[in-house]
Amino acid sequence: MEYKEFEKEILENSKEINVVITEDEIKSLYQYMKLMLEWNKNINLTAITDEKEVILKHFIDSISINKYIKEANKIMDIGTGAGFPGIPLKILNKDIEFILVDSLNKRINFLEEVKKELYLNKLELLHARAEELAKNKKYRENVDIVVSRAVARLRVLAEYMLPFVQENGLCICMKGPNIEEELEESKKALDILGGKIENIEHIILPGNLERNIVLIRKIKRTPGKYPRKAGIPVKQPL
Repeated sequence: MEYKEFEKEILENSKEINVVITEDEIKSLYQYMKLMLEWNKNINLTAITDEKEVILKHFIDSISINKYIKEANKIMDIGTGAGFPGIPLKILNKDIEFILVDSLNKRINFLEEVKKELYLNKLELLHARAEELAKNKKYRENVDIVVSRAVARLRVLAEYMLPFVQENGLCICMKGPNIEEELEESKKALDILGGKIENIEHIILPGNLERNIVLIRKIKRTPGKYPRKAGIPVKQPL
């Protein structure tokens, strides 16, 4: 896809979700897409390789939560993979500090290249598991917002995310359709971990993609024994 076509697609689709993107930001997103697809030939970063699909399912999906993060100083993206939603959000919010976390080092190596090529400052990239990183005082209960997209079921995700958020901070869980069962089964975990569902925004993205954005407010500190050791939150969810 040539740049002009990319620019047209991004502008039309971002307008549909009421997100304003500058020309410089579009250029950065285009460069990011080209880097990702080039690297994807050698390492598995994404199953989505059609460029129009990348725009919709990665970029537009990622920036759909942009309105929620405007007042934040520090944001963490857990299980960022190839950088979603963290990198598109970072491109649109240069002054906010971002921490992107993934358990696979090859993905972090790719993101280091993105950071260098796009001249992204205030961006920390960490090869780590959330369960272990949350024991580090530098990160525990020290960020305003934690975001995560398509990582785990809600009660597991809560154990990964809530330990990093300071009191009154926010977890933004980006989910697909049909989350009623997940919401019901997450009640116990949220109560234990200090979170409360504040709002659920149901949105239809361009391309008729159905999404639910679950906003969890941190209303009290997370007990020190959480998260449990790596692997346990998935095997024995709260």
